[in-house]
Amino acid sequence: MTVAPSPTTPTAPAAERSRAAELDRAVAVLRAAGVPSPEADAQVLAAAALGVPRAHLPLVASLPADAVGRLRAWVDERARRVPLQYLVGAPFRHLMLAVGPGVFVPRPETEVVAGWAIDWARARAAAVPGEPVRCADLCTGSGAIALALATEVPAAVVDALELEESALGWARRNRDALDPEPARRVRLHQADISDISGLSNISDSSDLFTISDIRAGQPDAPRELRGRLDLVVANPPYLPEAGPDRLEPEVAQHDPPRALWGGPDGLAGPRAVAELARVLLRPGGALVIEHDDSHGASLPALLAAAGVWKDIQDHPDLAGRDRFVTATLAGTPGPVGEREENSDD
Repeated sequence: MTVAPSPTTPTAPAAERSRAAELDRAVAVLRAAGVPSPEADAQVLAAAALGVPRAHLPLVASLPADAVGRLRAWVDERARRVPLQYLVGAPFRHLMLAVGPGVFVPRPETEVVAGWAIDWARARAAAVPGEPVRCADLCTGSGAIALALATEVPAAVVDALELEESALGWARRNRDALDPEPARRVRLHQADISDISGLSNISDSSDLFTISDIRAGQPDAPRELRGRLDLVVANPPYLPEAGPDRLEPEVAQHDPPRALWGGPDGLAGPRAVAELARVLLRPGGALVIEHDDSHGASLPALLAAAGVWKDIQDHPDLAGRDRFVTATLAGTPGPVGEREENSDD
């Protein structure tokens, strides 16, 4: 799907320009602005301006005037350190997501986290054929993990929770761009994951409800989630507070601060996820939490200290850095039918 916004295009050159010349110009502008990967970014922008896959770019000899105009406008934006994904979309596994101001840009590291969750959900679906795999994506942001689960696991039903209304707007846009079948299996909810008491009931509606709405019984068809979910996955705020000067401008100036910082040690977000997950999961359900690369020992230790998790294991990302922890809620699972008695899926 096409997600890139249409930029304000400056007066375009009167004639076509060679691909090589325009790429050289783009690389020079981006390098002068301090963009970390000027060559790669220039190629991505040029391919998007042409509407072709990046791999096809070497086959293009020249750029038509309208494509040159789009490319130059995007290069100017990127030189101001506007995130590349704001301009051309954020690739995430098999999806291309729309992102912009007010939402965290999904990173490649999170694709590994989502991949583990997807593999687990597929195995669960195979073990209980015909039953939905009930999942929650906490701190969903753009909806990346929730939508990946829904599109890659046909049995997955996903409740995606997010506090920030601006981020939910992007998640809704991305969900609505999916094919109708997986889209209907993703429900979006506005909720503070630290407010466990207000999460006993979540609406089956895809409309957004605040915690106060849920407490007041506003949803038309509330569905009890406590103790019913098979899988909880989250990419919570987890950076230790150290000041934005350590971050690239694309992160410090554009990613929402509440999506980044996890308290002095960075564990406030992961801790809140774990506390909520033990309420939402059925015994035997799985927990997946992305974390800072400094949390490879501390977060598993935090889960172990809670006394309710087993099979605790930390996992690296593709760069070999500690990136996410998985665990299973201890206890004996009850019959599946007992958990599904109120389901309308």
